[in-house]
Amino acid sequence: MLSTLRIATRQAAARRVSSSLWTFQAARAASTWAKVPQGPPAILGITEAFKADSFEKKINLGVGAYRDDKGKPYVLPSVRTAEEKVIASRLNKEYAGITGVPEFTNAAVKLAYGADSAALDRIVVTQSISGTGALRIGAAFLQRFYPGDKKIYIPTPSWANHKAVFTDAGLAVEQYRYYDKKTIGLDFEGMVADIKAAPKGSIFLFHACAHNPTGVDPTQDQWREISDVVKQQGHYAFFDMAYQGFASGDTDKDAFAVRHFVKEGHNISLCQSFAKNMGLYGERVGAFSIVTESPEEKKRIDSQIKILVRPLYSNPPIHGARIASTILNDPALYKQWLGEVKDMADRIITMRALLKENLERLGSKHDWSHITSQIGMFAYTGLDAAAMDKLAKEHSVYATKDGRISVAGITSDNVGRLAEAIYAVKG
Repeated sequence: MLSTLRIATRQAAARRVSSSLWTFQAARAASTWAKVPQGPPAILGITEAFKADSFEKKINLGVGAYRDDKGKPYVLPSVRTAEEKVIASRLNKEYAGITGVPEFTNAAVKLAYGADSAALDRIVVTQSISGTGALRIGAAFLQRFYPGDKKIYIPTPSWANHKAVFTDAGLAVEQYRYYDKKTIGLDFEGMVADIKAAPKGSIFLFHACAHNPTGVDPTQDQWREISDVVKQQGHYAFFDMAYQGFASGDTDKDAFAVRHFVKEGHNISLCQSFAKNMGLYGERVGAFSIVTESPEEKKRIDSQIKILVRPLYSNPPIHGARIASTILNDPALYKQWLGEVKDMADRIITMRALLKENLERLGSKHDWSHITSQIGMFAYTGLDAAAMDKLAKEHSVYATKDGRISVAGITSDNVGRLAEAIYAVKG
């Protein structure tokens, strides 16, 4: 018979073991993700604030997608027709190859570089998950194979996701001067000076057209000078072209920088997106390409691109690529699409002009010429954070704190009220 003391001792020990085990299990369960920090709020916070506003005439200038003149999402008629053709063809749902749908990638390269480009047979191309995916593939390739410093220079400012993509791929990110707050335009002298000052053989990211977020682009003469300086310094040019055709309404004009650099002997890398110019936002259609030196080099690089893509996502989605391919390879649909792209670009250009005219009509003494000299979906207004805060709180006009507005959110119905709101906070 166990003594009362021994029984009590064993029970106490059992409780200690049970308690320790519970504490260990609880600690283990709590500690796995306990140190994951809270991330910063996303730009979608603007949309959330807009939705929460009950004012009937509120304006959302934060969204990064095209809207028609009624402020509604727009599906291009050419896209509707192409999609109907794809569905009617009753194609199979087999995997695409690692580098995507070849009918699409071949057409994408011709659209970007020109159907008559002498470099076509030296270009490696892979379909990507829109422009962001193209950037990620390009960044991974540079990190793995670029012979110089694993560092890339991006403009100040640049699309917010550029730094995140390149950093996550293992590249160091530096910045070069681009936007001049005083002139609300291009700091061309600062840009060229920084390109010259960077270590020889550096990688530079350039926005091919419709710079995001400023809407400020170099002129063709300035692009020629930039090309010369990049060549003199032995730098490598990495282009992001998310708005071909959507900027000016002319796909050839918007591709000037890309084509000029290639013509001048730069073996560039290029990221393409068909989100904006075809309205294929959710279909995630894009392409990444590299101009190589020779067919032999092309073969080697193509093999390594496939090795990079395979563990990332294996192969890209086919539906959106088939839609884009149908448009780009059907002469009638292609012509129709070019007209629709011009219509979208022209509407944005018109909204810029109307905003400027309304501000001047109200008697504003500020120079608003930058609104019409900038190009593309976004415009830097020159308004500071305090002014943007007033626009939201006092006038129900929502946009980012840096003064960037999405011109696609301006319509014939709201441009007058928008001008009045800006005039009220800026004068």
